[in-house]
Amino acid sequence: MASRSQAPQLPVLGWREWVALPGLDVRAVKAKIDTGARSSALHAFDIDVVQRRGAPHVRFSIHPMQRSDRDAVDVEAEIVDERLVRSSTGHGQLRYVVLMDMELMGRCFTSEVTLARRDQMGFRMLLGREALRGRFLVDPSVSYRAGRPVRRVRRTN
Repeated sequence: MASRSQAPQLPVLGWREWVALPGLDVRAVKAKIDTGARSSALHAFDIDVVQRRGAPHVRFSIHPMQRSDRDAVDVEAEIVDERLVRSSTGHGQLRYVVLMDMELMGRCFTSEVTLARRDQMGFRMLLGREALRGRFLVDPSVSYRAGRPVRRVRRTN
């Protein structure tokens, strides 16, 4: 068995971080780091299913800025799954699952993301433990260990 000193050093995140979505040309979206959630989730609206090259895709829009409906980004992605996701209140919702490229602390990775209306939630994105596993550790006593975007972007978020 390997000792802790031999374990690979993983970067440590705070309980909230700014995540880039380079495939969507979104430089920063504020995300809650949630080890209690299996899946990651992204605020999405105007969700429509379309067929592309014989495979189901989902077309949707996102508002990357917190408490703002400006600067909508239109997205299309292949549906990789549909999942019943239970909220913290126990309410179940069937959601589409897509693969999304993310960048955090200089690390680029692809992870599954469920699509849901999150306009009433405190964060437009939730980063769950499947996206974190093997990539990051979490220190819930700190925020923004990966840094913050420029003030102009933060003010709108």
